[in-house]
Amino acid sequence: MATTIPGGSLTLAPDLTLSRMGFGAMQLAGPGVFGPPKDKKEAQAVLREVVEQGVTHIDTSDFYGPYTVNELIRETLYPYPANLHIVTKVGALRGPDASWIPAHSRQQLIQAVHDNLRHLGLDVLEVVNLRVGAHEEPTPGSIADKFEVLAELQQQGLIRHLGLSGVNSEQLSEAQAIAPVVTVQNLYNIARRVDEPLVKRSAREGIGYTPFFPLGGFSPLQSEVLDGVAARLGLTSQTVALAWLLQHSPTILLIPGTSSLDHLRENLAAASVTLPAEAIAELDRIGSPATA
Repeated sequence: MATTIPGGSLTLAPDLTLSRMGFGAMQLAGPGVFGPPKDKKEAQAVLREVVEQGVTHIDTSDFYGPYTVNELIRETLYPYPANLHIVTKVGALRGPDASWIPAHSRQQLIQAVHDNLRHLGLDVLEVVNLRVGAHEEPTPGSIADKFEVLAELQQQGLIRHLGLSGVNSEQLSEAQAIAPVVTVQNLYNIARRVDEPLVKRSAREGIGYTPFFPLGGFSPLQSEVLDGVAARLGLTSQTVALAWLLQHSPTILLIPGTSSLDHLRENLAAASVTLPAEAIAELDRIGSPATA
């Protein structure tokens, strides 16, 4: 097993240190994040490689599949290595047509936590993110009643740490008044930087900021500037985009996802890349108002 931690690590609490290069398990599900993986053996090989390469941070949810991804993680990796931290999220359900349905009632949140525990084979969840807003942007409004439910479950010993997904700065502050927040997971990448103020706030407060869709998600990043920099450095555009994120903020945690071993290794390679200052300056302009 690898002894190095890809991209270094980030300590968010005395009992919680995550590798900054993590793995997002969403793409292990079938097309549209629905149903079982197309190739179960390849998906299991990816999960084993994640652990072998020193990654200690896997991001998942019971609504990936639904259930099939968490069950695959348990089947492949249980009993889990002592240093492996599984981060999950609640706040949505999947319809029979693969639709994403908000699920924020008290009973739905309690059920989601228990479902994650059961499908992952755990007695306590390491980190639970409350998913609030849509993918594109947060939904304004109070989240106190929802977050209070998770704080109660934390007090009961079912959750160790709490996080948020799809929130704005005001909602983060509201949650912090209820219980500590260790992670924020929002849409952010080199080309889509609307959330920059929250990235900076997270760094100031020692909160892990996890960009979902760090490579553009279902619409892959497309940028002539990015491609040009990557070509000069002899790297892929995806590797450069991930390396830029790691260097952009000290509390960014990456969870690029894939169901391919080759793509996994390409993603992990970004953790060992240090971009030169001139490349950073050029890449910084991609998300500026003049080029966005």
